[in-house]
Amino acid sequence: MRPPYLLLDVDGVLIPFPDAEGASPATHNRHDVVPADRSADDPVTIWLNPAHGTLLMQVIRTGLVTPVWCTSWRQDATTLIGPLLGLPPLPYVDLPRPQITTSHPNGYLWKRDHVDTWLGNAPVIWIDDDFTTLDHEWAAERGARGQATTLLQPVPHVGLLAEHLVEVLAWAAGLPVAQAGAPGASARAA
Repeated sequence: MRPPYLLLDVDGVLIPFPDAEGASPATHNRHDVVPADRSADDPVTIWLNPAHGTLLMQVIRTGLVTPVWCTSWRQDATTLIGPLLGLPPLPYVDLPRPQITTSHPNGYLWKRDHVDTWLGNAPVIWIDDDFTTLDHEWAAERGARGQATTLLQPVPHVGLLAEHLVEVLAWAAGLPVAQAGAPGASARAA
């Protein structure tokens, strides 16, 4: 039986957005990466905290959750971001590439409808910096239907904190065994 999913976003979570002065946290190191849709002469500069890899591996090793990338980086999260953090290849939700100008075209996070279908009845804890009130209502509705759902929302200029991962483990450890093994759609292998 599969443990509940831990859906993990990248931008605003592992890669914090610059603050008003254009700075990233001092804990983060600069990397230039080349996503699949770009050429080597047009890399993307990102800032990652090397401690995140260690923290995430501690969570992964517990076996309490099934980590899955849920990001517009899609497979690039597993081939570019994960290795820089020392993470093993993780599956990812193969999100569509919508032609949108806002991350909330319907008042909620654009990923949500796809994720809802992908999850089926599976329990989930989802870390993303871009939830709205409607996303939190969706999570509460899933929970009311017996589909344990928790949303964690880091501050996008700060990103993931150790406290978020402590909350992930506490949530997963508190689930009834039957819920932790609820069937869900399988993740696409990276």
